[in-house]
Amino acid sequence: MPFIAIIGAGSLGGAAAHAVARRDRVPLIRLIDPEVSVARGKALDIQQSSAIDGFRTRLDAAEAIEAAAGADVIVLADPAAGQQEHAGESGLSLVRRLVRSGTNAPIVCAGAGQRELMAHAVAELHVDRGRIVGSAPLALESALRALAGLALDGSGVEVALRVVGVPPRGAVVAWEEATAHGQMLRAQLPAHVIAALNARIPGLWPPGPFALGAAAAFVTEALAIGSRRRFTCFVAMDAGPARTAVAAMPVELARGSVRQILEPDLTRQERTLLENALEL
Repeated sequence: MPFIAIIGAGSLGGAAAHAVARRDRVPLIRLIDPEVSVARGKALDIQQSSAIDGFRTRLDAAEAIEAAAGADVIVLADPAAGQQEHAGESGLSLVRRLVRSGTNAPIVCAGAGQRELMAHAVAELHVDRGRIVGSAPLALESALRALAGLALDGSGVEVALRVVGVPPRGAVVAWEEATAHGQMLRAQLPAHVIAALNARIPGLWPPGPFALGAAAAFVTEALAIGSRRRFTCFVAMDAGPARTAVAAMPVELARGSVRQILEPDLTRQERTLLENALEL
């Protein structure tokens, strides 16, 4: 049976599992954590909410990372026993074990602090750059859309914008192509309001576990079953002067991999800011 494996049953792992389950598009989610009793408890708690939320996705739990074998998508979240996301040397060790297990499943780094982990996985473990993405930039976009919606005295659901680069200090908003209610956002918000929104970005990073979990759910689902939507994700750049950089960029996702990295419509100033961010 196709399934999603989530490595880590911490706050982020639980939020991601619940978000994927509520969308009811995959048959099985497996929470994997050395603290297997915690993972089982969270899986059971989410499963018991199915009658309220109206989903049929099943959840189970496992202790060993080898239980991810055969997964359609593997999500790296956070361990139940700590407050940190899987990152650094311990996170790289997890990816190494996944690589050695022979899995070809795409990896979604759900946390906000896993950009360097992605870079090391590509450079040192030779993980295919098309098989590893980070979903946190999508959560940042959601927060900024909500703030833009408030500035318009409306809803962030009606706002479409892209945040690219390297959050928080190297984040660049493609205001040139941002829209709300079908109209250009620059025509609806004065320049000082847009400048104020830009200034809020560092305070929006890192997003909280529920926003990160929701973002991971959309990206995970797209990699598992395909999607026509475009998502902003951390990706390992494959062209240009910063081809070794990991940055937030709009992407098209196919089943199992990144189909295409897209380039947003940026002003000359925004492009300069993006290039500077990629050199950090």
